This record gives sequence, structure tokens and C-alpha cells, in this order.
Amino acid sequence: MKAVITVIGHDTVGILHKVSGICAEQNANIIEVTQSVLQDLFAMFMLVEISNLSCDFNTLADRLSALGKELGLSIHIMHEDIFNSMHRI
Repeated sequence: MKAVITVIGHDTVGILHKVSGICAEQNANIIEVTQSVLQDLFAMFMLVEISNLSCDFNTLADRLSALGKELGLSIHIMHEDIFNSMHRI
């Protein structure tokens, strides 16, 4: 099972490091990452494997959301199936 993590906000040093650190702590394997910086706006999408999480999905979501609040970023995670359904025409 996979999930998509999105991160949007003001660019600062260490965003990728901090988000990937939480993923590693919870055994979410990062499969793919893409990120862009447009002037001072940071945008990142991560595809993560969540089949072997060491916590439940909501705990991971709460940890990422708390990090977002701490850093002034919008960080969201959703199951890949939901993400794909939302973006189908």
C-alpha cells in the first residue's frame, strides 16, 4: 500500500530531511520524491510505501501535520487510491 505526502510552504533549509526523518522513524519507505522551489515557495510530493508502518496511518498523519505546524508548512498525507480517485477526470 502506498501514500502520497504533499508539502507546501516557504522554503527553508532541512524540510526534506525533517519529513523523511519522520517517515524513517515510522518505517514508511520513500519510493519517489519530487520537489521544486519557485522563488521562495517550496513544493514537494513524496510517494511512500506504508505497508510496513510501525504505527497506524493516523499517527503518521498527525506527526507530519504537527511538523507542518512547527515549520509553518502545509503537510498532508493520503492513501494513493484516494489521491488517484481525486485526480481522475
